[in-house]
Amino acid sequence: MTDVQGAKRGFRMTRRRMILGGSLIGGALVVGYTATHPMQVGGAILSGGGPDPEPSAFGSFIRITPDGWVTIVNKQQELGQGIHAGIAAIVAEELDADWDRVRVIDSRSNFRAYGVQGTAGSNSIASNWDAMRNAGAAARAMFVDAAALRWKVPRRLIEVRDGVVSHPASNRSASFADLLADASRHTPPQSPALKQAKDYRLIGTDRVRRKDSQPKSTGAQVYTQDIQRPGMLVGMVAHSPRFGGKLARYDASDARKIKGVVDAFAIETGVAVVAESTFAAKLGRDALRIEWDDSEAEKRSTPELLRYYHDIATGRGDVDPSDFGTKGENPEAPFTGDVVEFAFDFPYLAHAPMETLDCVAKVDGWNVSITSGAHLPIVDQVQAARVALTIPGKVDIEVVPAGGSFGRRGLMASDYVIESVRIAKRTEGRPVKLIWTREDEMMSGYFRPMSHHRAWIQLGADGFPARWRIHTVCQPLMPIGGNQQAIEGITDSPYFSTASTVDGKVFSPSFPVPVSFWRSVGHSHTGMVMEHIVDQLARRAGRDPAAYRRSLYQKAGATRHVAVLDMLCSKAGWGKPLEAGWARGLAIHEAFGTIVGQIAEVRMSEGWPIVRRVFAVVDCGIAISPDLIAAQTEGGIGFGLSAALYGAVTLKDGIVQETNFDSYPVLRMNEMPAVETYIIPSTNRPSGMGEPGVPPIAPAVANAILTLTGSPTRSLPFMHGGAANAGFSNAGSAIFGR
Repeated sequence: MTDVQGAKRGFRMTRRRMILGGSLIGGALVVGYTATHPMQVGGAILSGGGPDPEPSAFGSFIRITPDGWVTIVNKQQELGQGIHAGIAAIVAEELDADWDRVRVIDSRSNFRAYGVQGTAGSNSIASNWDAMRNAGAAARAMFVDAAALRWKVPRRLIEVRDGVVSHPASNRSASFADLLADASRHTPPQSPALKQAKDYRLIGTDRVRRKDSQPKSTGAQVYTQDIQRPGMLVGMVAHSPRFGGKLARYDASDARKIKGVVDAFAIETGVAVVAESTFAAKLGRDALRIEWDDSEAEKRSTPELLRYYHDIATGRGDVDPSDFGTKGENPEAPFTGDVVEFAFDFPYLAHAPMETLDCVAKVDGWNVSITSGAHLPIVDQVQAARVALTIPGKVDIEVVPAGGSFGRRGLMASDYVIESVRIAKRTEGRPVKLIWTREDEMMSGYFRPMSHHRAWIQLGADGFPARWRIHTVCQPLMPIGGNQQAIEGITDSPYFSTASTVDGKVFSPSFPVPVSFWRSVGHSHTGMVMEHIVDQLARRAGRDPAAYRRSLYQKAGATRHVAVLDMLCSKAGWGKPLEAGWARGLAIHEAFGTIVGQIAEVRMSEGWPIVRRVFAVVDCGIAISPDLIAAQTEGGIGFGLSAALYGAVTLKDGIVQETNFDSYPVLRMNEMPAVETYIIPSTNRPSGMGEPGVPPIAPAVANAILTLTGSPTRSLPFMHGGAANAGFSNAGSAIFGR
């Protein structure tokens, strides 16, 4: 169906799309704006389409309607981390808006209005802190100016609180709604006065909670999977079962016979089937007869890749290293005296969000429209334009909330977006919803890279490290810019503080298995390396692990780490006895500017760790929302513990063996420990919370196991039995002689 035909049949109004006129609507000071959330103006829900237009009088991020509602435009991706509420709270604090009358809408991709739009690296709050504070403070100043002029009083005597502007001396007051027209005529200041942290009334309180809980609880939240368009087709793609495999030939005659299948054709990533429904697309894809060319594909199995990594780390491989973190004179000189060697293996990991990859795309000449739960819509715009042979300005991306991602939707390659655009180019202007099944997502990548770390430490007479040497083998996440993600969490470790020399090398093998960012990225494995090593060194020195760390932190001048350690030990009762069979494990790690410490209470049952409670202490600067910080800490612990217990993607002859949650198990509700989260009071700039809760949990559990059994953990996951992870775990056990 063409757009004209769709218009004749009537535009389908939804609660997710609206457009406000380019002037006053019923007295509302707004400018045309397309949103993915409902907004009522004068009791009506408006709808429409089109790209974001010019900002309102209050700037790009604030809309205020005559009834006094303040709408904050969120340019980040809402993935379940609650970023919409955090950003809105920053604006509302400086604006002194009534939090109960604040709502949030998601922006489209619009560089002109919002600048760079990218949600990654737990950076959304930190990167928007200044801009959102200034936006709120500037809007507040406009209302103050309007009131001062109306009442003919000095602006310094005007107060604002909860959306009410007042002059206490004369007992006069007016709401935002009352002053809206006057305020809109004032020019926002370029450098408005900002509040001191001591004056915050909203930030740091439990009032700052999610504003999307109700639609998510009732099922009203719309994701890409829910999107419907007139004449829309559903597309699925058959990919090579081996990474690097190419299409040799295919026969789609049987697929085209299936009711509902519209077409089948080859694209750069495989063979696409488009149909009138998801079921028909799936049946059509199953009916394809395909022959793959595996001449350049990866055909090795996980044990072979592990041995290859070990050879590389010990100088027997074919990959040249790059130096990192070197310190001191002649760091490569042979180690002498008391030298300890450590080695760790980490598997490929899937992202496995609840919402699998999906994207709605339409190509109409030079114009491309996309609906997606995108991490990096600006990047997706450029990539889509390249594939559609148009310019980025002709690509409109409607960003909708995503049902999880953990990094999968934030690729510079924009793989699934490009795939949807390539299919849409062949459907004569009809929109196409690309759907990846769970099996597609598990078997076709991308993954957290497999890695191997080997460390040699020369100890001094005091039991502290005198020299460090670390070799890391890990596929790079990006083709340019080095491989810093593989060693983040190592290069800046405070544990090097007593060492005279540090010698670090990173090896970056290249082969077709696709890898990408995964929640906490390199910290997801380097946190385990550093924290489990330190516990073993403390044990070797006959020192308490907490006291051993404190000495290293103090030597490094890591005062924030010391504060986290002290609060953590106090809250968890470190040093106090537990009942028989239980032990505590401690880990502290800094990621994305945030320090998280965790103590896990663990017992062993038939060789299996049972985690009943985790104490967590967080230093993330100013705490915008304690409730959301606690939620992200709990989510990070669940996510990290799931990977530590079960997570492994393995290859057999180059083919992924884990295809769904039956073979790639995740943490169940009855396995989730109770979590107590404590926040270090701070007036520092806020840092990230979406990812830093992940790295400490695996080493905290491993360190508890070390206390219980005396045996270190040399590879993850902890599960070493069962078909699901036998490929990786058994390989690691064989190599280390366990």
